[in-house]
Amino acid sequence: MNSSPITSGQRIKAIVGGSIGNLVEWYDWYAYAAFAIYFSHSFFPDSDLNAQLMNTAGIFAVGFLMRPIGGWVFGSIADKIGRKKAMTVSVLLMSFGSLLIALTPTYQTIGILAPALLLIARLLQGLSVGGEYGVSATYLSEMATQDRRGFYSSFQYVTLIGGQLIALGVQLILQKILLTEAQLEEWGWRIPFVIGAVLSVIALYLRSNLHETEAFENKKEISENKKGTVKELLKYPKALLTVVGLTLGGTLAFYTYTTYMQKFLVNTVHLSKEESTLISFVTLFIFACLQPAFGAFSDKIGRRPLLLGFGILGTLCTVPLLTALSTTTSMWAAFFLIMISLIIVSGYTSINAVVKAELFPSEIRALGVGLPYALTVAIFGGTAEYIALWFKKAGNENYFYWYITGCIFFSLLVYARMKDTQKTSTLDKD
Repeated sequence: MNSSPITSGQRIKAIVGGSIGNLVEWYDWYAYAAFAIYFSHSFFPDSDLNAQLMNTAGIFAVGFLMRPIGGWVFGSIADKIGRKKAMTVSVLLMSFGSLLIALTPTYQTIGILAPALLLIARLLQGLSVGGEYGVSATYLSEMATQDRRGFYSSFQYVTLIGGQLIALGVQLILQKILLTEAQLEEWGWRIPFVIGAVLSVIALYLRSNLHETEAFENKKEISENKKGTVKELLKYPKALLTVVGLTLGGTLAFYTYTTYMQKFLVNTVHLSKEESTLISFVTLFIFACLQPAFGAFSDKIGRRPLLLGFGILGTLCTVPLLTALSTTTSMWAAFFLIMISLIIVSGYTSINAVVKAELFPSEIRALGVGLPYALTVAIFGGTAEYIALWFKKAGNENYFYWYITGCIFFSLLVYARMKDTQKTSTLDKD
């Protein structure tokens, strides 16, 4: 491994800069989910709340279909011309998508064009976020020192969750201080998307001043035909399948307890929108704070024990936890049940980025991390809300709990068979 010319100050600046850019991207992405309960009627004429939420969840899921394309396009850019340039372009796309949602007229004003424009905006955001994960996971892992990779890379999910927290924080301020519910439903829901567009410009500035990773710089002499191409990536089938398997259960659990949970609390537990937002905010804040602790723990004991813990507890506890949550009437009980679930999920979220980065050589690392991950998330994470609402409408909501359990169990089988990537890390060969 080559000695690093990057100073401690530059390394910290890179980690902070990359993380903040990541935070802004995920704020834009989650603002859609957080405010869907307010703007769904503006884009779809159906008077039934569940039907409107299913329509907005459907477009949320379609946005995920662009993520594999984003993982491919931006992963290739990052491997060919640099991590920094790929992250800069991705944040520009997210800004445009947010601005388009903020400015789109309602269904009552322009008819079918309203959901069509909403769909286009989500496709752009899906492309951006699809590229963001693989590139930022690669960047943070490569910038970290060997003994602190789990800790540093965990900040990807700190900022990912942080983006959702800011979206919920904006929602709480609008709900409790600035606007009435009627104002939120009429025009106030546009405010967070305007904020997102402005924040993206700030992220663009931060990313334009980032330091490129040594791992990328060291491989500049490698032929272009071997950098960031699918053909080269397919030479690592075991690593590709490992990314899919370890992501499947984790991403479904993550999107269930974060993105979908606010709607679940309103639609199934029958808490108010304000109560649901508050619970979501507090649990996600604690969840974000847990990530560096779990990441640092993995630096001490390895990645595999944390993944096994998530797999075993997720398989055994998902149905009991969600069943208890669906029948509770107490805010405190809901808080504790969600918190237990998020602690379990932390075994996956805190280290999944570094685990994937440790599987691939630097010339195809961003593509290898981003593309199979984005495909898996598109299929399982992106459809989580829609499948949950579909089961609820069919009168069999508990089937969704078993669906999550089955997916986590599948991932557990992968965790049980895989080697601990901390001990076999390709990052040590850069």
